[in-house]
Amino acid sequence: MSSALPRAGAPGQPTLPPCTHQPQHYAGPDYPEVLELRRQYVAPFVFTYYQQPLLIVEGYLQYLWDHTGKRYLDAAAGIATISVGHCHPRVVEAARQQVGTLAHTTTIYLHPNIARYAAALAQHFPQESKLGSLYFTNSGSEANEVATMLARLHTGSFDVIALRNGYHGGSAATMGLTAMSNWKYPLPHALGVHYACPGYCYRCPAGLEYPACGLRCAHDIEPLVAYETCGKVAAFIAEAIQGVGGVIEPPPGYFRTVYEIVRAHGGLCIADEVQSGFARTGETFWAFEHHGVTPDVVTLAKGIANGAPLGAVVTRPDVAQAMMQRLHFNTFGGNPVSAIQGLTTLQVIDEEQLQRNAREVGGYLRERLLDLQRRHPLIGDVRGRGLLQAIELVRDRSTKEPARVETARIHETIKDRGLLCGKAGVYGNVLRFTPPLCITKPDIDFLAQTLDEALGMAKGESRVTSECRRQNSERDTHR
Repeated sequence: MSSALPRAGAPGQPTLPPCTHQPQHYAGPDYPEVLELRRQYVAPFVFTYYQQPLLIVEGYLQYLWDHTGKRYLDAAAGIATISVGHCHPRVVEAARQQVGTLAHTTTIYLHPNIARYAAALAQHFPQESKLGSLYFTNSGSEANEVATMLARLHTGSFDVIALRNGYHGGSAATMGLTAMSNWKYPLPHALGVHYACPGYCYRCPAGLEYPACGLRCAHDIEPLVAYETCGKVAAFIAEAIQGVGGVIEPPPGYFRTVYEIVRAHGGLCIADEVQSGFARTGETFWAFEHHGVTPDVVTLAKGIANGAPLGAVVTRPDVAQAMMQRLHFNTFGGNPVSAIQGLTTLQVIDEEQLQRNAREVGGYLRERLLDLQRRHPLIGDVRGRGLLQAIELVRDRSTKEPARVETARIHETIKDRGLLCGKAGVYGNVLRFTPPLCITKPDIDFLAQTLDEALGMAKGESRVTSECRRQNSERDTHR
């Protein structure tokens, strides 16, 4: 495959595929003013990417434009939030019509949107699973809180098992479920939450290899349940593919084993599909289906409504019945505008065959990433499914020393060349690709070529840095 395509005005650099959409001229506050307003009035813990944060003002399908009119390929999609593409015309029109008719009413009244959407979404789950009772929230964090409360009410137990490297939200309770909530200042051990080994084969904590390992990571749950929870567990919660943790998917058999152990002790199994759901993994609509398991509860958000603040908890009717023990009310959950955006997003995924696109273009993405891995020693691992994939960068493939500095440098370089992607992993050395499901193969070519160039530059810079270190070491020795 060609590693570079010519670009007019910039010989040797990759160029974005043509786009017919013409962005509007930006006439808002200039960059310094926006930056100053942000610094002065937005809480300092609301972090930004990049040394010089981007001012993004427009989007269309898989592309974004900044205030200068520069176009970017969005391979992050708001962390898998934009599923069918930025400002998809059908979703925009559905929201416009609904806002002009009725913007809000709570669920104490009937409205067709929430009912129609709940029915359509339920049809996308395996019918034998009986996952057909839905509760709508405003976010994935809230969905995971409700799911945990639901499990505790249903089982009568309190303790929850989560996975190290997992991510389940930013509220107080869900940060407790998240073992890597805060990389600089780890949270105290959350009350009633116990962390088990993830199926992180590339960095197996036991130093074993699959399948000879005998799924040691899965069986790690057994003593945790027996001793930490005294044999009583309310729930096990996990992402089928850990997103923020670095696109980590456990090996075959992992979830089957864990689910059996948890259920043997009376617990429910919660599948967090916030990042991996809605056809993103290609072969199936939900990532848990790849593992041949059926959760008791599934939580959804992000790509659910193509950018609208919406989440959902999906469970069986018998489990949902437990919530009748509590009065739980959500003012905005399932409001008419969010519900119609969710329903329209679901229709677009089906009618435009975006699951097939995720499978085919995702397969092409995998080919290009593996090709880069063969040519660039910095890439230690390529992993993921469909349009949820990542590369883990290491300084040495034998020691697997995380290439943190190089990852940050590459992340900046590709941004300058028009490619946006996520950064993840407990060591901050994973580049994550979660583009809108409408992305094309020419877009993937641009992505791969841009990465190829940045990886080559990082390799040269690393060689210079290593030589400087060697010379400084020799100089110190002679002193």
